[in-house]
Amino acid sequence: MEDIESRLAHIQNTINEAAQRSGRNPDKIELLAVSKTQPSEIVHQAMRAGVLHFGENKVQEARGKIETLERGVWHLIGHLQTNKAKDAVRLFDSIDSVDRLELAEEIARRAEVIGKIQNVLLQVNIARESTKFGCAPESARALAEEINAIPRLNLRGLMTIAPYSPDPEKSRPHFAGLRELRDKIETDTGLHLPVLSMGMSGDFVVAIEEGSTCVRIGTALFGERLTLKQRHPEDPSFTEST
Repeated sequence: MEDIESRLAHIQNTINEAAQRSGRNPDKIELLAVSKTQPSEIVHQAMRAGVLHFGENKVQEARGKIETLERGVWHLIGHLQTNKAKDAVRLFDSIDSVDRLELAEEIARRAEVIGKIQNVLLQVNIARESTKFGCAPESARALAEEINAIPRLNLRGLMTIAPYSPDPEKSRPHFAGLRELRDKIETDTGLHLPVLSMGMSGDFVVAIEEGSTCVRIGTALFGERLTLKQRHPEDPSFTEST
């Protein structure tokens, strides 16, 4: 608990300093704790320390945490297959990885069934990496307009994942690119897209300087990610391929 509290305090101070340097209000920057691979008891510690928003990569892994803890604001930040949309809509407050019209339409159908307005973000592959999901930047405007027109969906903004680099400055052009893309979409279409979800443990300071409103922090808050075997030492059936 003390480790999470001290890490959280350090992260929050860093967010505040980066925001102030950039002439921004720190209260407008959301800390999204990436709780993937973390057991429920660790997530509960983070909740007790004051964390409100949590991000998970996989619907199946998140289900037990969300249903057990019954608290927090939960974001799906990993790739979503259409056949998992039903559970995703039931479990998550926001689906931050919508990257194609087919998925958006399926999410809307599932939201209609349970009478929900589903918050979503459009994931953009701003660096055009072949190993990452997200729509191409040149497709973002049209896709944003299509998603915005679908009943039961509330398109709140854009999300991206910068290419990994030990030098956070390498991420700056990508974050600036997403901000500029968002601004152009707003100007050209009249859409209101207040959320820019960008920046992780290694580069969130640069992301804030370039306009991020949501930073996704995992390792810096929880420490190094646990393997499946470390999380389930008593169960020999768990392997890294499970």
